[in-house]
Amino acid sequence: MDAAMTAVTDDPSPNFGERRDGLGVELVVLHYTGMDSAEAALARLKDPSAEVSAHYLVWPGGEVRRLVPEEKRAWHAGAGAWGGRGDMNSRSVGIELANPGHELGYPPFPEPQMAALERLLAGIMERHGVPPEGVIGHACMAPGRKSDPGEKFDWRRLARRGLAVWLDPPVPGEGVADPEEFRAAAARFGYSVDEGEGWTAELEAVCRAFTQRFVPGAVADRATPAVLAHLQALAARWPALTLTA
Repeated sequence: MDAAMTAVTDDPSPNFGERRDGLGVELVVLHYTGMDSAEAALARLKDPSAEVSAHYLVWPGGEVRRLVPEEKRAWHAGAGAWGGRGDMNSRSVGIELANPGHELGYPPFPEPQMAALERLLAGIMERHGVPPEGVIGHACMAPGRKSDPGEKFDWRRLARRGLAVWLDPPVPGEGVADPEEFRAAAARFGYSVDEGEGWTAELEAVCRAFTQRFVPGAVADRATPAVLAHLQALAARWPALTLTA
């Protein structure tokens, strides 16, 4: 794929700061806006009183606006962690995809939007040396609190272009997997997990986030043995506990 930057219009937001503690870009976090239009999302991302922003906003038709320079810290991730590390805003580039989200009908992500995202991602990853496993969803780093970009987002498409990771999902099957094995595999892959025992509400949120992304036809709060094996295979191939301190 051509890693050249897709056509971008600068539309600055005042909502940003400096990356903290000398941190640079290690991840790209994908979001949906969860608002009824791209224009409404743009207005919010530029509103000083909202105290939110992203580096980029991608329209359904493929238009891309750059709101915050990549070297700056946009305010898109909020509380959460990935790969055993926090302060996701200082470690990532945030991309908002204009989509109403689960509460407003949740339509598919259209072809022009996905094509523009691919071009944008390729450039970001090349500039910052972000590997495919460093492209994650908002729900990955904040399970239970966030669900975007959700089960309709085509992670497989990105992976086929070297822009994310993917293994074709199994037939989920029946039964409930051992929660401690799921907890260990989830932590190895990058999810932040609780220190409880059994299928806690926190672990169920991680399972839901995982299945939304990697088993989108069978989103569930508790993994079957087949889904656990799928997570273990992903964690063995792409362990995320390698981020800098």
